[in-house]
Order: sequence, then structure tokens, then C-alpha cells
Amino acid sequence: MKHFFNKPRLSPISPAVLLAIAMTALPLPLFAQDVRTQALEQQLQQLEATLRAVRNELDQVKAESAREAQRFMKIEKKSSSIEERQVLEAQRVAKIEEAAGSVEKLPSNKNHMLFFRGGYARSNELRNGVSIQSGGAGGAGGQSDRNAWYIGAGFDFNLTNDVWGLLPRTSIESELMFEYKEFASRVAGNALPPPGAGVNVSQFTLTAAPKIKFFEGSRFRPWIIPAGLSIHVISPPSESIILIPGVMFGAGADYRIWKNFFVGIDGRYHLTSGRTDGVKVDGMTAGGYLGIGF
Repeated sequence: MKHFFNKPRLSPISPAVLLAIAMTALPLPLFAQDVRTQALEQQLQQLEATLRAVRNELDQVKAESAREAQRFMKIEKKSSSIEERQVLEAQRVAKIEEAAGSVEKLPSNKNHMLFFRGGYARSNELRNGVSIQSGGAGGAGGQSDRNAWYIGAGFDFNLTNDVWGLLPRTSIESELMFEYKEFASRVAGNALPPPGAGVNVSQFTLTAAPKIKFFEGSRFRPWIIPAGLSIHVISPPSESIILIPGVMFGAGADYRIWKNFFVGIDGRYHLTSGRTDGVKVDGMTAGGYLGIGF
């Protein structure tokens, strides 16, 4: 009992100390709540910063997409313009190929021609051994037939292949030609030459005329001569003249047989004016020719 009563006692806690402890213990939950609030605010701020960064990245992506779209549109415009040009070029090439396919071009584009002619001729008037109408000494002498043969040559010089832009596939050429006709040989002359002597009744003709050729570029080419100048030299001469001018008309066609070699047929008519001595050498020729392009 003595030991029990002699045990030291705890000193009593003063009220002031208890009040201080209570005051310090009460704000702990409030402090923890403030800490959580600050943490949430920081998280919200980080989230906002992240959202702003994402928004900035989206804006950059949109801007880049717009630039790419503009660039793509420019490329599309360029490609469409290139395609349009290609279509136009293809159409132009198709037209050229169509024109080239429809018209067969001549080899080496030789448009000029040298030709050699020959065939049958006939005069509208009779010719005699000395003159057509001889009133001089010896009389008229013998007469030749109106039929004759002829040979000749000439060349065509090409001027245009489309009538200077007025008519496509139609050529205008300048023809220069000569021919020799013989109606008869050893025809009796007048009484003055020795017996048995005879003369050749012949005629030389020089012509210059425009020639219109059709179907430029094809193998077969018909042509016409609307009118050309002709000068005739008769032998034997008449009593007053030896040269007779006239007009020539003609038509024909030629065909390219190989490379620049041609064959053709033609017919021509010569018209002359009358003279005081009655000399007229009107007549026609009909025959063929061989041409060489150059």
C-alpha cells in the first residue's frame, strides 16, 4: 500500500495546452483538401496546355493541308492544260494523217514534167505542094491529104498546187510545147521544078499555155487547157505568109506508172484566123505522151 501510494503522479495537462493541440489538429483535413485542389488545378492547367498544343498542331496541319490542296490544284491545272495541249496535238496529228492518207504524195514531191508526144493529126484545109492557094506561075501543083502524123515535146512548170489557196488539190502549170506535123512527102510541086521533084508538106507549131491539173497527189490526174497561144510555121510557105498565129485548146490526163514516170493521152484543137490569101491551118491532134517528173 505504501508502495502504491508512494508512486509518482502524472501532472495534470493544462487547458491551454489542450486548446493549442485542438487548434493544431482541426485544420489537417482542410489542408489536405487544399493540396488536392492545387493538384487538380495543376492537372487542369497541364491538360489545357496539352489541348492548346494539340490545337496548335491541328492548326498547323490544317494550314499545311490547305497549302497542299492549293499545290495539288495547281498541279491539276497544269496537268489539265498539258492534257488539253496533248488532245489538240493529237487532233492536229490525226488531221495531218487523215490528209496524208487520203492523198497519195508523189515521190520526192516532183511537180514539174518533161514529156514527149506523138500521134495523129488532121487539118481542116487541104494543102498543096507549093502553097494553099497559088496564083503564081506553075499553078497549084499536087495536093496532100488532110491527115498527118506528129511528134513533139514540151515541159510543164508547176506554179501552185491549190490555185493560190482558192481551190485545193488543183494545180496550175505553165506548158511550153512544140510539135512537128507531116501531111505528105514528095508531093508534086508546080511546073517550074524538074520533073519528078517533090516537096514535103509539113507544119511546125510552138505553143505556150496554162494547164489546169486536178487531183493533186493522186496517180491519175486529168487536165484541161482553157486557151493558149500557138504559132504555126508552114512548109512550103504560101505566097504571102509563113507564120500563122492562133489559139489552142486541149484536154487530157496522165497516170503515174512508177516513181516519176508518167503515161498520158491528150487531144488538142488549133484555131487560126483567115488571111487574105486564104491560108488557114485549123486542125486537131490526138495521141499519147510519156512524161518524166523532175
